Amino acid sequence: MKRALIAGAAAFVLILATSHLRSTPYNNYVLLADAMLHGHLWIDWPGQYIDALAYHGRHYVIEAPFPALLLLPLVTLFGTHANQTLVAAILGGVGIAAAWRICERLGVDVRATIWLCTFLLAGTDLLWCAMLGDVWFIAHVSAVAFTLLALNEALGRKRAWLVAVFAACAFESRFTMALALPVYAWLLYDPAASIASQIRYRRLLSYCAVLLFAGVLWVGYNEARWGSPLDIGYTTWYHADTAGSPVGSPFGLRYLGYELRSFFVAYPHLTNGAPFIVPDLGGIALTWTSPALLLAFAARRPKEQVIAMWVAALCTAIPNFVYYVNGYAQFGMRHALDFEPFLFVLMALAARGGLPSWAKVLVTYSVVVGVWGCVYWNAFVRPQY
Repeated sequence: MKRALIAGAAAFVLILATSHLRSTPYNNYVLLADAMLHGHLWIDWPGQYIDALAYHGRHYVIEAPFPALLLLPLVTLFGTHANQTLVAAILGGVGIAAAWRICERLGVDVRATIWLCTFLLAGTDLLWCAMLGDVWFIAHVSAVAFTLLALNEALGRKRAWLVAVFAACAFESRFTMALALPVYAWLLYDPAASIASQIRYRRLLSYCAVLLFAGVLWVGYNEARWGSPLDIGYTTWYHADTAGSPVGSPFGLRYLGYELRSFFVAYPHLTNGAPFIVPDLGGIALTWTSPALLLAFAARRPKEQVIAMWVAALCTAIPNFVYYVNGYAQFGMRHALDFEPFLFVLMALAARGGLPSWAKVLVTYSVVVGVWGCVYWNAFVRPQY
């Protein structure tokens, strides 16, 4: 536990240093927290640069609301000047601490754990998202942090109510994470363990009770915004978005080809002058940014955990592969952060006997590319704000 806390603190400091302590201008969650403190859910909309849905004469944040709840203490103290990026950095540190603890639980040695946690932070879009802290990005960081906390508990002490709390925090940060809920239930049921059936059923009852409470809160939130128990925000946004369509759903098989190219083909461009390698504003495929994820395919045992993590990864990936946009604008492929926590567990399972040399090469490459992405965005895309 001590090493996990040190790793989390180190990640937090690194994110803060990379962010230069700047506060994002895309502070939708600060505006939402401020609205909550004033007794309503519509925000005081400052202008077009803030993505918010115009609905019945008001503007609403359509992203999952949990990061706004985390910002309430800061907004209480500093109002709309609260630094949203600071909370993103904290969440990034929490995520790495939880990842380290997962490695400890799975019996991964310290050296391999350092490799894996370094990859998770800098070899994915986690560091990039956390250093910017924009509304879309802090949502990713929050979802990663609470998913890893849920996995740590589900793979360890299995306190069902706590797994449910963390899982609810994750899917109220990124709605996609709700698709992992059955996997947590399976891990809590733990059919391979020699425990009484009563214990299993109590776990599931406790788990479902917390999720039911979270569901009631979610319905109330939708009723307060839209006058409907369902969330119509993203669909309504899709109908108004120039990249969307006036009718239909933002999810569809017609977007699959576009997403497959985004996730597995999209590459940076070469230029004759500095910086010589230029990432497309629409992102770079995982093939070029995070090839160390291939280590996940080497996981074999325990069979139940391997299957569970692949199911969770696939379930949370599917919506992103049929969505009408790929996450633009971005460095890598930020939507992959929805399923990368589960791939991380698979990587940890594969590394319990030590990290093979080829994996170290891929981790090193992924981290170098991830750091380059942060440097590039700081120098050329967001040099000041």
